[in-house]
Parts: sequence; structure tokens; C-alpha cells
Amino acid sequence: MPAEVLAGLTDALITPPSSQPDPWQPVTSAGWQYEDAGRAFSPDSLCRIEHRPMSEFHERPSWHIEVRTSSDESFPGPRIWHAFLDEHVPDRLAGAFLGALADQSPLQRGMFDRTAHYSAVKEPSPLRPQQVVDAHTARVKTIRAQARAVRRQQTAPATPPAPTTAVQPAARR
Repeated sequence: MPAEVLAGLTDALITPPSSQPDPWQPVTSAGWQYEDAGRAFSPDSLCRIEHRPMSEFHERPSWHIEVRTSSDESFPGPRIWHAFLDEHVPDRLAGAFLGALADQSPLQRGMFDRTAHYSAVKEPSPLRPQQVVDAHTARVKTIRAQARAVRRQQTAPATPPAPTTAVQPAARR
């Protein structure tokens, strides 16, 4: 799984919730084929998302995402990677994961980095390794600043605390 997709989920854990109520919105906006049965396919049909319904074993729907080497329906080819988000994953986190998955910007890899599946490499990257490191460092700094801002808002008292006065022990007679 590309680190950027996983980062979309983990970054959403520490950032304020977005106002996006529908987890399907990122994939439908990116031109993915959406079916009313709770399935979507990437434009090249290599990635498939299923929102599996509730069952006697699950009290809420769950998500199953998989990427294969071929889009042929009769023989879909070996699976490259897959993810399962169980029924306890909130919709906002599922939406963040799907948003990162549907993001069409190129993955940031060094020119000779071999961390991607061979079929995912469309063209060589012009980035130097230090540029990749700098981009990831900037992303982490941005997320850290957002998380700090949220923590400050949550811990800041609405009204200033009343001054406390020390209680003096009663004088002895």
C-alpha cells in the first residue's frame, strides 16, 4: 500500500474532523465508477472498493479495498495490496482513506526508488531523494501544527478560572 494512502488515514486521526459527511465523495469526485450496491472502481478498474452491508456478525457496514494487477473480470490477476476497515472505523476516517486513495497527484518517490509495484510506475520521477524527504517533513510539520492548534482549542478554558484563596486554619483560642 502506498505510504501516502496510509498517511491519509493516520493524518485524519489527529486533525479536526472535516465537514465531509459522505465517505464516497472523494472517489466519485475523482471520476471513479460508483455502483448503488456500495462498490466503486478506479478509472483503470485496478482498484475496487466495497462497502459491505451489515450482517448477523457485524452491527455496522465495513469497507474492503483491493488493488490487482489486471482489471479483467474473468481473471482479475494477483492482488497487489488490500485493506479492510472494520465496522468500528468512523466514516470520517474511511473518507480520509478513500480521499488519499483517489488523490491523482503523483506519489513522491526518488528517481531510482523501487518501493512501488512495477505496474504503478508510469514515468520516472524527477525528484531527488532530498526533495522527497523535504516534502514529507513539510507534511509532518503541517499536521503537527494542526494537531497543536486543535489541542489548544480543546484545553483553553472558556472563562478564566476564579482566583483561589488559600484557606487559613482556624485560630486557636
